[in-house]
Amino acid sequence: MFGLLCAEIGEQFLGGAVDFVEDFAHHTVGVEHRLDLRDERPGCFGAVLDARLRAGIIELACGLLIAIGLFTRPAAFIASGTMAVAYFMAHAPQNFWPVNNMGDAAVLYCFVFLYFVFRGAGALSVDGDKRLVEVSETERL
Repeated sequence: MFGLLCAEIGEQFLGGAVDFVEDFAHHTVGVEHRLDLRDERPGCFGAVLDARLRAGIIELACGLLIAIGLFTRPAAFIASGTMAVAYFMAHAPQNFWPVNNMGDAAVLYCFVFLYFVFRGAGALSVDGDKRLVEVSETERL
């Protein structure tokens, strides 16, 4: 049952990230969310990416990894930190309490991913499959 929970939470997180990145790429979020490809500072390499786009890319990668159960612990750790930062940067300045600032999903994701860090992947995951192979090899000895 835990494997299904990991897959569903990862899929929901991935779905939200896909919507966010698509909106960002099509500039439907708003003018202030536009991707600025110029960087006027000397010595800076590459494009300047908005913090929201970076968060969307992290959510996309971590959501995919958690959904299939590959590198679940590190992906959940990064996703948990991303949601904590999202809560304190975007929601907490409005009001501290999640019910009042629409940050309840960020808090919930943060603590569920933190649980995944300590619990690991479920049996229906790529990591769970590798763990079964390792256990069976040590039991033979």
